[in-house]
Amino acid sequence: MSEESREIQSADCMPLGVEWGTLALIFGCYGGWLAVLFLLAPFSLPLAILCLSLFCALHSSLTHEALHGHPFRSRWINEALMFFPLTLLIPYGRFRDTHLAHHQDERLTDPYDDPESNFQDPGAWQKMPAWRRAILEVNNTLLGRIVIGPLLGQICFMADDWRQARAGDHAIRRDWLLHALGLVPVIWIAQASPLPLWALLLAAYAGLALIKIRTFLEHRAHEECHNRTVVIEDRGPLAWLFLNNNLHIVHHKHPGVPWYALPRLYRQNRDAFLEVNGGYRYSSYREVFGKYFLRRKDPVPHPLWPFQR
Repeated sequence: MSEESREIQSADCMPLGVEWGTLALIFGCYGGWLAVLFLLAPFSLPLAILCLSLFCALHSSLTHEALHGHPFRSRWINEALMFFPLTLLIPYGRFRDTHLAHHQDERLTDPYDDPESNFQDPGAWQKMPAWRRAILEVNNTLLGRIVIGPLLGQICFMADDWRQARAGDHAIRRDWLLHALGLVPVIWIAQASPLPLWALLLAAYAGLALIKIRTFLEHRAHEECHNRTVVIEDRGPLAWLFLNNNLHIVHHKHPGVPWYALPRLYRQNRDAFLEVNGGYRYSSYREVFGKYFLRRKDPVPHPLWPFQR
């Protein structure tokens, strides 16, 4: 199937107006978060933390939709909808900018140019102290990515932003200021609820840990850039929580297609997508857990670095 025919089929999946279902899901996410704080937390703190983590993960998935132009065509309306950071730690504007930079497919997995890469420059890897290399090795298993991945990612993310902000990057300063403004009502509402603050922080961390399941093997090292992006043919609760972003090659080839249309686009063009990504495929998240829960999928130092420019 030609690239042109795939583009024609993806055009049939593009929204024609306001995506009311996605808008309802956004309000439902905020409403569910509030309900857990005030209605569930007084009865069961562990269950409240669990449910809050699910809403935090869903909010992250919805934030991803918003930065790709959903549910409105208006960028500022989408950003206003995601103004309240339920995951607490990641400014919308910084996620938007780093994620869109990640969508330069020819740079995928690049230790420097892909902001979402977990690979290291082999030269830098050799110079790292043993304790740091050990931590990164643990982080390259699925269990490690879930447990310590959010912490490592946040440390690196904030350290890099701090360096750039100190160097005079006004856009980063603005994004963190807007994030702080959105965080104030989130913390204020949480403090007015029966839920202790530590539980809110734990739930946010657990929500980010859930997202790490999705991002764990989204991309692999490969000489051909389109062969780097996975498809996981899962149709269970994790696929819904991730808003079908497990069909990741479909999203990278057609980033404007909304979450609810990705499965249809994949079904209609399954063979073509698997040809595009070199057959980089898993049948389900159960398969992923079975293979990589305690084993690493890739080496930490990039095996193909440097890329041929």
